Amino acid sequence: MADLDLGDPAPDFDLPRDGGGSVRLSGLKGKPVVLYFYPADDTPGCTAEAIDFSRLLPDFKKAGTVVIGLSPDSTRKHDKFKAKHALGVDLVADEERKVIEAYGLWVEKKLYGRTYMGVERATFLIGPDGRIARIWRKVKVKGHAEAVLEAAKTL
Repeated sequence: MADLDLGDPAPDFDLPRDGGGSVRLSGLKGKPVVLYFYPADDTPGCTAEAIDFSRLLPDFKKAGTVVIGLSPDSTRKHDKFKAKHALGVDLVADEERKVIEAYGLWVEKKLYGRTYMGVERATFLIGPDGRIARIWRKVKVKGHAEAVLEAAKTL
């Protein structure tokens, strides 16, 4: 389990994305990147978060910032999720959870007294230099995309 901190180099990845192709983090060097991790496509919190980031995408683009959503779901699921909710953000598939684990987000969770392993909802703002500029862990969705946008504008 990674214990990433501000100023650390963001772990690189090359993952398949919705609509085909792939996204390599190191290929985005020179631009700020919002990398938000979420547990699953088409669940209430994850849907609200994706809609919020998509709604603010023009503002992120104005700030020169790339927004990427990452979950362990397949690209096929991502395609359906994106089409159903008219999402604008890129969604990448980490089916083997290698990136999720590299960022220390495959964690023990509890729901209704049951313990299980799952993805911690978290967002990393990565600076143009490829280093971590901000971290939000255990994210509460309401107002989160706006807070990330404000931070991205400062990079």
